[in-house]
Amino acid sequence: MNVLVVIPARGGSKGLPGKNIKLLDNKPLIHYTIEVARSIFDDSCIYVSTDAEEIKEVAEQTGLKVPFIRPDYLATDTANTQDVLMHALEYYEKVHEITPEIVILLQPTSPLRTVEQLKEALALYHERNDMIVSVKLTEVNPYYLLFEEDSEGFLKQSKNGAFTRRQDCPDVWELNGAIYIYNTNSLKSMKINEFEKVIKFEMDSNTSVDVDNELDWSLVETIIKNGIGRK
Repeated sequence: MNVLVVIPARGGSKGLPGKNIKLLDNKPLIHYTIEVARSIFDDSCIYVSTDAEEIKEVAEQTGLKVPFIRPDYLATDTANTQDVLMHALEYYEKVHEITPEIVILLQPTSPLRTVEQLKEALALYHERNDMIVSVKLTEVNPYYLLFEEDSEGFLKQSKNGAFTRRQDCPDVWELNGAIYIYNTNSLKSMKINEFEKVIKFEMDSNTSVDVDNELDWSLVETIIKNGIGRK
């Protein structure tokens, strides 16, 4: 299977400045994701997409070459994931003169994602699907815990259901940001939020931690220190 792996790492981070290269257990955060990708795929199909020379330099400490610096229009707060993926895809197609069957997005903010989990997610892929996406069972069930304001300012349950106990509510899944596997044809032909044939890959809560702020960082440090959840 011909594959493109994209690791997006923008330089600006408001929640935790410099997080993509911040040392986690004496190793830059982005190195964890690069190592997982290289455990399965050849370097030639792994692209770190960044707008920052410093991130490029840190990523290349692993021996992986970063083939480009993201253009200015993809370096803003408004740049979306699909635009970043399409830029990397077009670059890959130009270099290799072939279109990959799938595009895999691995965010560096999910350092506890394992090689085995990525392999298991890949095993779920079928060309009839638009996307495989990693999830965790949410703790904030919209049938029970989530509310929205109506037009008069009163709280109403986000999702209707006559449930009096949380454990009776249907399971609801939360995207955890760790693994996205896109059908390239789907990625080229429609917006990601229009995908209808999406398959979940379930991960546990420990390996699902997505680093966005200092609290997340402290949690990941604790998990690593105690040897929980990473194989």
